[in-house]
Amino acid sequence: MEVFRIGLVGCGRISDIYLKNCKQFEDLDVVACASLNLEESRAKAAQWGIPKACTPDEIYADPEIDCVLNLTIPAAHAKVSRNALNAGMHVYSEKPFVTDLAEGREILDLAAQKGLLVGNAPDTFLGGRWQTVRKLIDDGVIGAPTGVSAFVPTRGTERHNPNPDFYYQLGGGPLLDLGPYYLTAMVFFLGSISRVAGLSRRTFDQRMIENGPREGFMMPVEVDTHCLSLIEFESGVIGQMMMSFDVWDSETPRFEIYGENGTICVPDPDPVHGANIFQGDIWVRTRDTARWTHQPRPTGRENWQVAENTHDYNYDARGLGLLDLAHAAWAKRAPRASGEMAYHVYEVMDAMLKSPEAGRFVDIASRCVCPEPLPENFPTSEA
Repeated sequence: MEVFRIGLVGCGRISDIYLKNCKQFEDLDVVACASLNLEESRAKAAQWGIPKACTPDEIYADPEIDCVLNLTIPAAHAKVSRNALNAGMHVYSEKPFVTDLAEGREILDLAAQKGLLVGNAPDTFLGGRWQTVRKLIDDGVIGAPTGVSAFVPTRGTERHNPNPDFYYQLGGGPLLDLGPYYLTAMVFFLGSISRVAGLSRRTFDQRMIENGPREGFMMPVEVDTHCLSLIEFESGVIGQMMMSFDVWDSETPRFEIYGENGTICVPDPDPVHGANIFQGDIWVRTRDTARWTHQPRPTGRENWQVAENTHDYNYDARGLGLLDLAHAAWAKRAPRASGEMAYHVYEVMDAMLKSPEAGRFVDIASRCVCPEPLPENFPTSEA
């Protein structure tokens, strides 16, 4: 059986869920892990049974590695991705794609030049919940979509993360941290975005870490922490979005899609992590129904009248996009969680942040292909 060999760069907290899932995905094999701190690399290798703990440069020099899994902090994403591509390796990164639009274009051009694939989180849209929403839309359950809204009212990350500093530095903030989940889902459902407008503010110049060994430490805040946006899609659908680290709580639905004949509501059971959820409830109400109807993800064709796909991924399946990238490399196709889509989403967020200074809507130059839903029984169906 063919196996996709992975070199992990970045051994922080986020790596554990990736490594857990990579062990469940038989087509993936993490053969080395690296960080700037070699002791951290060794501890991660011991924890997960990874054969080799090393430096990032040793990852790039290893001819046996097919792909770099880039889990570094946002400010380092572009550098690590370039290093991987220059070493002849595919790359899959955490979000955001980059922290500079020109660097994003450079990475895509470099990958095309070398015939390599670039994939990028979030891959939550490949989970059972969001695949179900796509099926409802494709089947016309709510008619032609007309609008979309997303709201993530959170109080930031300092209450649960002992080292939340980077969330408030370049590449951080609620829009770049949480926005990719919702904007990627919107593009998956509704296609490319043509223009946006935004307002944002930095409510506090400092914030206090409220847990762990650094509890009480005051962090500087360098990014806006409450962001409002208006969105227009190429299809004519319009939308609105709020991403905030400044809201204590809210009853506002987290994600809704409006159609000519009905509404899909996706409540979010996890106010800390936003749409960072592959599974969960979906509610639908149409012109023909007097009440909301619960739409669970099917476990088989026979027990749900709308969806036919039988895969589920109704758990935190982070790394599913990496698995799809492996199959894309073997099949010589584009990955679903593609660098092109991540670049488009980043351009959208960059424009939202620039809109207040411009005092107008900002046009989005890039476009991306709307990914196909996962096939039945993925990855067996593509093996």
